[in-house]
Amino acid sequence: MLDVPTNTEKSHADGKILQRVTDGVGVITFNNPTKRNAMSLDMWEGLGSALVELRDNPDVRVVILTGAGDKAFVSGADISQFEKVRHNAAASEEYSKKSEAQRALLANYPKPIIACIRGFCLGGGMQVAMAADIRIASDNSQFGIPAAKLGIAYGYDGLRHLVSLVGPSWARLIMYTGMKIDAAEAVRIGLVDRVLPDAGLWEATMEIARTISGNAPLAIKAAKITIAEVLKDESKRDMAAIKAVGTACMDSEDFREGRTAFMEKRKPQFKGK
Repeated sequence: MLDVPTNTEKSHADGKILQRVTDGVGVITFNNPTKRNAMSLDMWEGLGSALVELRDNPDVRVVILTGAGDKAFVSGADISQFEKVRHNAAASEEYSKKSEAQRALLANYPKPIIACIRGFCLGGGMQVAMAADIRIASDNSQFGIPAAKLGIAYGYDGLRHLVSLVGPSWARLIMYTGMKIDAAEAVRIGLVDRVLPDAGLWEATMEIARTISGNAPLAIKAAKITIAEVLKDESKRDMAAIKAVGTACMDSEDFREGRTAFMEKRKPQFKGK
């Protein structure tokens, strides 16, 4: 079993989204294990609420997304809802509009997000994981987008992330076949960043999160903004935003603290200002 802390401070979506904070790390758990954490519309809304609260919490510097139980991160959308809310193009468009704000929030989140993945990460689960900054997976994880097996057109944002991670040829293979990919293949093609033994996955993920939390928030913000701009078409890059965040870093108290701590051979205490 993955040793995910269970003393959650708050729940959303009737307990299907759990939220807690520890050591400067926000943890959001997809808690629908009887359906392998399949995402319903209310879970998307609950995810958005949890993300907003952790975004606005000054004690949180990084967020981990993880799944409850030992079977899945998120196994996809809750297909049992499809007949009611996604049965044709018009209904599917309405469904997408209802989750659009949450998907945009996830994609443009100002703090680093780590996806801690074990078991199945499929369909909508891939959309969530690919929107994270970092993906750490267990050696028993499996990945795939079975849209072609369900007659679904996967959305632009999801495919943009997929192509940026694995390239167009692998994106075609994944999308055309609906195949599942194991952890070894996923890390080889760049879909995930690290694969670890299942028993050590949570602690290794927390260690990365704690390291990020202990670093200078403004420097991390600068890196996140700049990388996002690099991935845009050159004509759409906001170079002024890159310059502004760089200037903010160099004029910050944290930069002075970093220099002083280095000279005094001690650990810096960054405040994000």
